[in-house]
Parts: sequence; structure tokens; C-alpha cells
Amino acid sequence: MIPMSRHLGQGSHQTRQTELDEIWGDLRRGIEHVYSCRSMSKRRYVQLYTLVYNYCTSVTQQQQPNSRASSGKTKKGNACNSGAQIVGNELYKRLRDFFKTYLMQLLKDGKELMDEPVLQFYTRNWEEYQFSSNVLNGVCSYINRHWVRRELEEGRKDIYEIYQLALDTWREHLFKPLNKQVTSAVLKLIQRERNGETINTRLVSGVINSYVELGLKEEDSASKGVNLTVYCDSFEKQFLEDTERYYIRESTEFISQNPITEYLRKAETRLQEEQRRVQLYLHESTHDKLAKTCERVLIQRRLETLHTEFQNLLNDDKNEDLERMFGLVSRIADGLNEMRSLLQNHIVSQGIQAIEKIGDEAANDPKEYVQTILNVQRKYNDMVNGAFKGEAGFIAALDKACGKFINNNPITKDAKSSKSPELLARQMIVFKYIEDKDVFQTFYSKMLAKRLVHQISASDDAEASMISKLKQACGYEYTSKLQRMFQDVGISKGLNEEFRRRLNSADGAHGLDLDFSIQVCSSGSWPFNQSATFLLPQQLERSITRFTDFYKAQHSGRKLNWLYHLSKGELVTNCFRNRYTLQASTFQMAVLLQFNTETSWTLQQLHDFTSIPMDMLKQHIAVLLKVKLLSCEDAQLVESSVVSLFLNYNNKKLRVNINVPLKSEQRVEQENTHKNIEEDRKILIQAAIVRIMKMRKELKHQQLVGEVLNQLSTRFKPRVPAIKKSIDMLIEKEYLERTDQKDRYRYLA
Repeated sequence: MIPMSRHLGQGSHQTRQTELDEIWGDLRRGIEHVYSCRSMSKRRYVQLYTLVYNYCTSVTQQQQPNSRASSGKTKKGNACNSGAQIVGNELYKRLRDFFKTYLMQLLKDGKELMDEPVLQFYTRNWEEYQFSSNVLNGVCSYINRHWVRRELEEGRKDIYEIYQLALDTWREHLFKPLNKQVTSAVLKLIQRERNGETINTRLVSGVINSYVELGLKEEDSASKGVNLTVYCDSFEKQFLEDTERYYIRESTEFISQNPITEYLRKAETRLQEEQRRVQLYLHESTHDKLAKTCERVLIQRRLETLHTEFQNLLNDDKNEDLERMFGLVSRIADGLNEMRSLLQNHIVSQGIQAIEKIGDEAANDPKEYVQTILNVQRKYNDMVNGAFKGEAGFIAALDKACGKFINNNPITKDAKSSKSPELLARQMIVFKYIEDKDVFQTFYSKMLAKRLVHQISASDDAEASMISKLKQACGYEYTSKLQRMFQDVGISKGLNEEFRRRLNSADGAHGLDLDFSIQVCSSGSWPFNQSATFLLPQQLERSITRFTDFYKAQHSGRKLNWLYHLSKGELVTNCFRNRYTLQASTFQMAVLLQFNTETSWTLQQLHDFTSIPMDMLKQHIAVLLKVKLLSCEDAQLVESSVVSLFLNYNNKKLRVNINVPLKSEQRVEQENTHKNIEEDRKILIQAAIVRIMKMRKELKHQQLVGEVLNQLSTRFKPRVPAIKKSIDMLIEKEYLERTDQKDRYRYLA
């Protein structure tokens, strides 16, 4: 049996060799046509594919059936497989030889070229070769699927699919002989662009695409990975070295001839140009390396000079240049430390100088002292939030500086004690100079409510002390709602404890599904509006329902209206490289939870799922796009915009607060507050007029106006036209009437 099997294998090999010789002529002519003309008809493509297919499969048709024992069948099968292997190997060798011969001939036309001509030669022939090789790969798809795959499975490392074989041959016989002059030409072209010339960027991108493609290998394709060894070794390393040399030379020359403020603009422009360069024709993997190289040369090497200029910019209040310097230096690790220290010392110096200017008056005039402190704090608070983007380190520097000059200044030194607390404790004297105390009350009430709801008060004792001072200055009515808010906070703590205790003690209950707590606010005491229309996420429904049932059982007849726009929570992520805890508003939670089922939704779908008003939804989506949790290709958000979860999200902090107030909400709230204040004033003016007239029965116009001003002065100073308008409205409503005497009014019971 063994000799017969060997004989069949050898005979099959000879037959297949003869058949390969017969078809190779036609197949070669088809291949040469593709590589010379870059075109092929569908009919010709099918003919060539059939040649390869029939040749590779005809070996099994030559085998004769064997009726002997099963062991004989097995041996014939081995002979057949051996034949197929030889056939695939011979065809593979001829294709490899074709590529080699073709490229060596091509190389003769390009090996003496330099600069742009070599780039034109390389990119043109690369694109044509790549296209033709893809066509041939399709023609040879049968040998790829069978013979090549089997060889790879048996551990052959020198076998590739036909397209990969074409790339490997290009790498050996054209790329390696030319890559130094091609890379040199690319680097020269990039330098010309940096010098302000317009270049043909397609030449650069064509070379870069070739270098990246040449790094691809079969094992990488299977795992959808990219091997960038060719790109990194043959281009990127030299490119980064050239970049460093170029900017060291340019920055040194520029600083010697221009002011630092101009250098800041130059550095900012150069960084933007390099970022666009990556987007235009370099591989994305170069972005971070290029940025680090430029930052090291343009910023880190110049830190000492920048810090010196930073003090000058502070002295001259050059906020625009300060913002530009902050943007640059923030790119360097620990680069901002010195700037924070300089800012802190500068604020202390400015604060002390401001207090020195008002001299001895400050010791006896709390209003002037407090106003001076506020002016300094306001100026540098605006600078920190504007030029320094509210960065935490600069906020801390501002706080430390203010604490330092408030507690240690000429006034406190002269007093030989801590004079500032005494003067600031007497700042209620300043309050009496405020004419619109109702405006203060309304805004203070809103800010206090938010501090209490979000649990961000620095000190409950300080809040209570402030309310006590307001009560002394304006009376019980002025602070009654403020005190009720404090009472509600205490009651809510007890409710939460009782709610948890009730759930844990109930039969079959296992406590809450979530870490859930509430705060019940009396509707008449808290300055909150109703929440916008909203569809509660399923994950929160059970907790809400159980608390509602609990509360109704405790307080029959009361109704809970949930203020979702003031609610917040935490989400733990499981979809990113790291596990993050996101502190989010309830609306943000509702949006993000939708991505548990799909990674992309249109804006309209998110609106349908959450019922958040579209205008408000767009603002919440904009915040999530800004913090890079979501992504969207549309510059302007519209209903059809597709919003996707950004799976490459990364943050240095594992606990991230994304619950930032919407600017439009703040603006609308401020506008509505002023409108409400105006409406409340109308009612207060009318009420004051009725009280006065009910007691006096008749009064002249000037007397009535004077008494109204006197009564309302503890809350606000009414405008005389507003009083006149209120009198007319009360006459129309028949509370008052005009007498026969000019400008005299009578009260109607």
C-alpha cells in the first residue's frame, strides 16, 4: 500500500506541473495587463479566477476510486493532499517571482530620483501597485482560502495571502532601496510647509499611507490590529527629531527678536499647525508624540522666561495674554505650580495695598473695609474664572491669598489683634445701606436653598448666624421662610432614617435597590419651580414609588411633587477602560442610562425615551459632549443628530463630577427672579397703600407717596411712577376714589 500511495503522489505532481505550464501563460498575460493598465473586464476577471480554481481543484478528479480496505482509502487521501500542496506551492512561487521581477524593473526608473520627483514616482507607483495587487488577490482568492490557510495552520511563517505577498515583495525590493531618499524628501517637504510654502500634501499622505500599509501582516489583519513598525522606524523617529531641531532653532531666534507676548501667540499657532498636520497627512498615533515634542521645546524649555513674564502680565492686568500663557503652560506636568504661587503672592500684595490706600477710615468704617476686600476678591475671581478657566489650583491660590491679606493687613496690625473678624461681623451695617433688600432676600433665599439641597454649606452655624442677623435687621417676616428651610432639612433626615428602618424591617424586603435619600421641601418655603416634563428611568422607579407610598402613609392628604431638575445621583461605569463613578444630574443619568442597550441614538430617540424638553435635552447633551462621555459628528445638534457613547473616554480622576449648571437655566432663572420681584413689589405697594388709606381714610397724593416710601423702605425703595400706577389700579378696583379736592384720595370700605 505504501509504494502505491507514493507513486500516485509523484504522478499527480508531474501532471499538475504540466497543467501549470499550460495555464501560466494566459494567467501571466492577465496579471501583466492588470499591472500595466490597472483595469480588467468582469469577463476576463472570471476567466482568470476560473483558471486558478480549476487548476487547484483538478487534482482530486485525477484520483481513481479504490475498493480496498479503509486503510487504502486513507493513503490515497494523503496522496491527494500532497498533490494539492505541491500545486499551491508552485503557483505561489511563480506569483512571487512575478512581483519580484516587476518591482526590480520598476526600481530602475526611480533609484536615481530625489526630492519631489522621487515622491511623485513612489506615490504614483504605490497606488497603482496596491490597486492591481488587490485585483490579483481577488483572482487568487481560492488559493488564499485553501492552500495559504492550510500552510499557515501548519506553522509556515513565510507564507502570506497574495495581497500580503505583494506588499512583502514591495517592502523588500522597492521600499528598502528607496525609503531613505523618500523619507528625506517628505521631511524636506514638511519643513518647507513650516516655512510658509504651499506644498502638495498628497505626496506626503501617499507615502505615509504606504508606510502604514507595509506594516500590516496576516496575523494583524486577523485581529484587526496594525503593526506600525515600518512607519515608526522609517519615518516617525526621524520626523520627531527633525521637529525638535526645527523648533529649538526657531524659538531661540524668535525670542531674541520679539516680546514674550508675541512668542505666546507664535507658540500657540505652531501647536495648532502641528495638530492639523496630523489630521491632514500623518498617522493618528503620532499625535501625542508630536504634541509632547513641541510642548517640550516650545514651552518646557522656556518656563523660566514665561514665569518672569507672568508677573509682568499680572502687574499690567493683561488677561488675554494671561489666558494664552495658562493654556500653554497647563500642557506641562506641574508647569502651573509656579504661576499659582506667583498669583497668590500678587493677590496678597494687591489686597494689602488696597487696604493701605483707605488708611485709618477702614478701622472705623466697616462698609469701606468690606467693599475694599470685595473689590480685590471680585477682580481676581473674575481673572481666575476667565483667564485661568476656574482651574482648581488657581481657585485655591485665590482663597489662600484672600485669607492671608484679610487676616494680616495694616488694619489688623494696628489693632494688635484679629480686627478683620470684628469688622466683617459688623458687616450688617453695610446691609442697611442696601436699598433693594427684597432683591437681596430673594437671591439669598435661592442661594441658601441650593446650598442646603446640595449639602454644600460650609457651616450650618454660619448660615444660622446670618439668618439671625437678617432677622434683627428686617424682622421675623423677612426670615421666616429661611428658618423653615432649615427645619425641613432636619425633618428630612428623620424621614430618611425612618424610611430605611421601615424597609429593612418589612417582611420579605431587602432594603433599597439603590443608595437612595430624599429631602422633602415645604412648597411655600422653598424658592423652587416645578420640574420640567420628564420620564423617570426604570432603574429609579421602584425607589421613588416605595418612598411615595411610605410618605402617603405617614401624611395623609399631602402630595409629593418631585423636583427632578434639582435631584442628582451617581453612576458607576463598566464600559470604559477604567471604572468611573460619575456624579450626574437626574436628567444626565436618564440620558446615559439609555446607552446600556445601544451605543448610539439619535437626539429625537433620546427625547422620546426621556421626555426631556428638546431645548433642555440639547443643553444636557452638549455638556456630555464637552466632557467627552458622548460623541457626535454634527457641529450643530438637531433632532436627527446621532449621539454615540465615546468608548475611549479617559479621565485622570476615577470620581468625576459632570453635574454642572446649565448657563441658559441660570440666565432664565435670573430673569424670572427679577420678573417675580417686580410682580411682588406691585403687590406690596398696593398692600401698603390700602393699609395707609384704611387707617387715614383720606390723604393727599404727596402724603400718600411719602408714607408708602417710608413703610416699604425696610424692604426696597419704590419708584414714584410705580406708586402712581398702583394708585390708579386701586381706583379702578374701587378700593380708592378721587375726592373733589385736587390730588386727594378717599378710602372706600
